[in-house]
Amino acid sequence: MAASISELQRGFLSPAQIEASRTIMGLDRQLIADGTYFVVDAEERIAGCGGWSRRATLYGGDHTPGRDAALLDPATEAARVRAMYTHPEFARRGVGRLILQLCETAAAAEGFTRLELMATLAGRELYARHGFVALEAIEDSRGGAAVPLIRMGKPIAVRSLR
Repeated sequence: MAASISELQRGFLSPAQIEASRTIMGLDRQLIADGTYFVVDAEERIAGCGGWSRRATLYGGDHTPGRDAALLDPATEAARVRAMYTHPEFARRGVGRLILQLCETAAAAEGFTRLELMATLAGRELYARHGFVALEAIEDSRGGAAVPLIRMGKPIAVRSLR
């Protein structure tokens, strides 16, 4: 996670914004407790990680202020894609795509029909390629510098069982 934040955000954020990102990003252990977090291993190393949530918090780690563990209603609310990180050495090798597919399948199995996430500028292109559209642009200044983020969403693809 630290390498992903430090290296993959370069070119999109200033050094101060990258440092501020550490306050608003990171692992939310609630995802692990809920059994909705995935880790991708490659070459005997962690290549990436990410998950989805049935809880209200849209983004942030254990240390991020303002988290909300309330359960979402799959009939009316979107499941959250959360804490997506790819090790820089594995960037653009399908790790993020795999995690997104796992999240979508698992959320659909629990009755969710939509997904939402909070994208970094570095991640926006990946999510757009996988059907997410921008819903809202924000800046989060809780880490001391304003970090631009994009709330994105998509309907979960309906797959027929044949």
